Amino acid sequence: MFIREIEPKDAENFRLLIQQVESQAEFMMMEPGERKTTIEQQLKHIEYIKKQANSTVLVAEDQGQLTGYMLAIGGDTRRNSHAAYLVIGVLREYRGKGVGTQLFQEMEQWAVAHGVSRLELTAVTENEAGLALYKKQGFEIEGTKRQSLHINGRMVDEYYMAKII
Repeated sequence: MFIREIEPKDAENFRLLIQQVESQAEFMMMEPGERKTTIEQQLKHIEYIKKQANSTVLVAEDQGQLTGYMLAIGGDTRRNSHAAYLVIGVLREYRGKGVGTQLFQEMEQWAVAHGVSRLELTAVTENEAGLALYKKQGFEIEGTKRQSLHINGRMVDEYYMAKII
């Protein structure tokens, strides 16, 4: 397993990876098939992120196949430019095999090197595997976002979580 920063040449494979992860995961923001990103839009998004000093996309690659990703979206004002919001996704067959841990470890190294001292994320309170991973990586619950998402016909809460590095 190899973790690296995304490149523009990854646009199509990254777009497909996100769609596949969303089709397999119960707790992602978008439901299966909801995302309608084109290759061109994905390429522009990658190029935009690569220009931001406090944003990046890391991808996990196994034998040439993208198997997971972590986005860091940095704050866009002086007051919050030290913080980045994280989104992680890993293909079902690679979950529980250390991919998420490796992505978090690489992201923390990237953050330190780029002056990002606060990593943030939200997690559905019922996402036991995700919460265990986030806590293992040093994230702490800072609050609850009540009735945050509508999943499978019911309202669910999310935790606000963060790690100061």
